[in-house]
Amino acid sequence: MDETKAQDLIEFPCHYQFKAVGDAGDEFKQGIIDSVNKYIAISTNSVKSRPSGKGNYQSISILVTLYNYQQLTDIYAEMKKVPGLKMLL
Repeated sequence: MDETKAQDLIEFPCHYQFKAVGDAGDEFKQGIIDSVNKYIAISTNSVKSRPSGKGNYQSISILVTLYNYQQLTDIYAEMKKVPGLKMLL
């Protein structure tokens, strides 16, 4: 059986949306933005934020253009370090 590698499933360059869920507030949002900005320059209009129903959490979505699989893995690894992170999608 042919084993498909994760990096073979995405054709680069491509548009990719990172989504992180974490604590409400600017500190978490800025941490996620900084994590992505470390590897790819992003514009402010590519960042979307949405609070949870009770306002305790927020989701941050960032749309970027990725050029290789290493960028994808590096950004996810960096985002995992952000304090207040609850989930990555």
